[in-house]
Amino acid sequence: MSAVPPDPPSPRLPDPAQHPVTGGHFRSPVPPGTGWPGDPATAETPVATTPAQVRRLAKGADGIRELDARVSVCRACPRLVDWRESVATRGRRAAFADQPYWGRPGPSFGDPDAEVLIVGLAPAANGTNRTGRMFTGDRSGDWLYAALHRGGYASQPTSVASGDGLVLTGLRIVATVRCAPPANKPTTEEKATCAPWLDRDLELSEPRLRSMLALGSIAWDAALGAARRRGWLVPRPKPRFGHGVETVLRTAAGHPVRLVGSYHVSQQNTFTGKLTEAMLDEVIARL
Repeated sequence: MSAVPPDPPSPRLPDPAQHPVTGGHFRSPVPPGTGWPGDPATAETPVATTPAQVRRLAKGADGIRELDARVSVCRACPRLVDWRESVATRGRRAAFADQPYWGRPGPSFGDPDAEVLIVGLAPAANGTNRTGRMFTGDRSGDWLYAALHRGGYASQPTSVASGDGLVLTGLRIVATVRCAPPANKPTTEEKATCAPWLDRDLELSEPRLRSMLALGSIAWDAALGAARRRGWLVPRPKPRFGHGVETVLRTAAGHPVRLVGSYHVSQQNTFTGKLTEAMLDEVIARL
């Protein structure tokens, strides 16, 4: 019997590689505190490695900046850690093979004093997982940021890479799960492990928050779940997701927060016309 030929060697990827905007050189995944634009963490940021540690570190985060730092170094879900780092080191898309990959969880992005939150599903393997910024560097982000610019929330219509000058005003983007999952499908356990980060985001935003936009049914359910855990009044039966659906939640102090649903800005929806620019603009205008 003939010998089985060995697997071909993986392509040699540059490490460190040059950041496409700043020109700085970074290893992949990017070590915290090494100068990546927008990196909220340092080498001293505490790292969660279990669900219990996620709960403790989320609850103890003193402000959005510290919460983002702790999110960005989380290692509590082994499957997601393995996947995000394997993409960053061995599975880069050919078009970005010469770039460094963030390879860490995606912290929130936008105005720390925002009155509006956008809740997404999870980072994309070659989008946020590459750039380190929510909805940045992929087609979904192209759609979302162009719409946010038209709506007056974004300083520019494009979001190419961290450090490109984009600023959001009055709005911040968070996610149900903060690591890129295989096949874009986090498990139920992974969503539950990550939930305390969203809970704390909601708690820190609560005094100013007027509305939330949920991109897709998973984000809709995550927003409702976080609201219930915060002791907010959520209508019963549970409001069903749909594009343009709106429900009013009330904080424990009685403050109203509108939750608006939108189809996700995935290529599956935008390429097929299930979600159009006009449809996205309409829900953003209601925030």
